[in-house]
Amino acid sequence: MSVQPGMFGDFQDRLRTNRLAMAGAVVVLVLVAVALLAPLVAPDDPNRIDVDAILLPPGPDHLFGTDELGRDVLSRMIYGARVSLEVGIVSAGIATLVGVLLGALAGYYGGWVEALIMRFVDIMLCFPTFFLILAVIAMLEPNILNIMAVIGLTSWMGVARLVRAEFLSLKERDYVTAARSLGAGDLRIIFRHILPNAMAPVLVAATLGVAGAILTESGLSFLGLGVQPPLASWGNILSQGKANIEIAWWLSLFPGLAILVTVLAYNLLGEGIRDALDPRLR
Repeated sequence: MSVQPGMFGDFQDRLRTNRLAMAGAVVVLVLVAVALLAPLVAPDDPNRIDVDAILLPPGPDHLFGTDELGRDVLSRMIYGARVSLEVGIVSAGIATLVGVLLGALAGYYGGWVEALIMRFVDIMLCFPTFFLILAVIAMLEPNILNIMAVIGLTSWMGVARLVRAEFLSLKERDYVTAARSLGAGDLRIIFRHILPNAMAPVLVAATLGVAGAILTESGLSFLGLGVQPPLASWGNILSQGKANIEIAWWLSLFPGLAILVTVLAYNLLGEGIRDALDPRLR
């Protein structure tokens, strides 16, 4: 069973007519391009210390000013975009993979398998996610790999519930019964016949999950438990700005705006994808 012909084209048409979603998509593409081309577009080495340029305000030589070590803030933000997007995309990917696998098993098999998985989901949802991440990171070395893994492994529950709900509906369809009568195994039915038709809410959740992961990483870095200096991220640039907010407003303004615009862009794109996939709006 495959997705109905013309469905993807209809989705594209509906997405293109959503101006807010397209604006979000453009911002996301620009940020990805800037992150990939950081060595080419950054005006300076993000870690170069210049004692003669400490806390300079925005100007022709440093468009976003400098920090307390004389490092160019624009260059650090460009490299920080690479870190923030990497954390967001990888963490959302981990959460989506875990959520899809567990949700598919729970929805397809039902019974004790579903009960076991969904009670585990309920237990995970009982813990405040950010404080759970803080506790785990505090016990581990706060490097970028651990941060991506921890964020991903503590944010899959919503995806699992979405996929389970889709599987409970789709496994009763005629094409699944036909595939089973032809001798198709469980794995083939799950991954070949049901999962492709259950991916619409997953795509939306994954897009919104990137925004959530970026916010979480920024919060961790702001608290000193995320990406560690000298590696630049928007969160630790913002943290440095806190100590100098009265004399160096640019250290708080520019990374704060970057986080705001990026999260807003992913949310607009996710909402646009959800509207484009909503059968009630066709």
